[in-house]
Amino acid sequence: MPLPAEFADAVMATTLALLVALAVDRVWGEPPARWHPVVWMGRYLGWAGDRIAPAPADAQRASAWQTALRGALAWLAGALVVGALAWALSRLVSGGPGWLTGLLLGLMLKPMLAWRMLADEVRAVEQALSAGLQAGRDRLAWLVSRDVNRLDEVQVRESAMETLAENLNDSVVAPVFWFLVAGLPGAAVYRFANTADAMWGYRGERGGRVWTWAGCCAARADDLLSWLPARITAALLWLAAPGGRGALNWSRVRSDAALTPSPNSGWPMAALAHLADVRLSKPGHYVLHPAGRTAQAADVTLALRLGGRAVALMVLTAAAALLLAWFPGWPA
Repeated sequence: MPLPAEFADAVMATTLALLVALAVDRVWGEPPARWHPVVWMGRYLGWAGDRIAPAPADAQRASAWQTALRGALAWLAGALVVGALAWALSRLVSGGPGWLTGLLLGLMLKPMLAWRMLADEVRAVEQALSAGLQAGRDRLAWLVSRDVNRLDEVQVRESAMETLAENLNDSVVAPVFWFLVAGLPGAAVYRFANTADAMWGYRGERGGRVWTWAGCCAARADDLLSWLPARITAALLWLAAPGGRGALNWSRVRSDAALTPSPNSGWPMAALAHLADVRLSKPGHYVLHPAGRTAQAADVTLALRLGGRAVALMVLTAAAALLLAWFPGWPA
């Protein structure tokens, strides 16, 4: 039965937008910082963070619930503004031909996705390692918030692979998931939530502020919004590795994922560890797939290949949906 014309146009526009966003990401990468919506989100979060999180000297006197409430209200205000602006932009470009709406939506969706930058940065860590351990540590510091100064060569490589797996979800799969669920506002609000978690979602002191209560809403919101996409990301990695599908023990992946502090990031990291058959760890916190091999340079290449294939699976799915929307009677 043919789809209603309006629904077919909406599906076509949504799917074309996804293809355009990923194509622009692949060819041009990130827009300049002054035009990047995520940079604007970060500026707001930095400004608000200085006002909701107490300094260490004031933390003992600050009320926990009042601090948490200020954090929740600041998060909600930012999310509402981001969502409203994205909704307004979506409405502005809608109503025309489906192909034009999809093209414009794709250009607006692109800043919410960052696969090329992620892959380039992980690749750069491995290239820096070939020049020396300290060079590798310095490059890794661009990607992670942990102390890199005590990491050895293997641990630097493990951290880069973990970052690739975690941010495959945060920077690609989850924004796409929420775009498909709730359009451009869904992707934008998710990106805001993930950025807020990265800046506010800490226990204890960071950056001269105490975040235990101020950032708890941001951390919980990101946990909720990332829950299903993180597990989808693990499944995409599994599907992207034909030779490893039969060998992947999902019960072990689930057990390893539970070792990480986050209820979500452990899923793609554990899946990658088992699929590549390497040990991934954060010193003093967890070890994923302890029976795996020591990570080598070739394993970083493999991780990048698996990540790229996982992204390609999303593109193929989008292309299939576009075909069905454009030709609603196919297959007859």
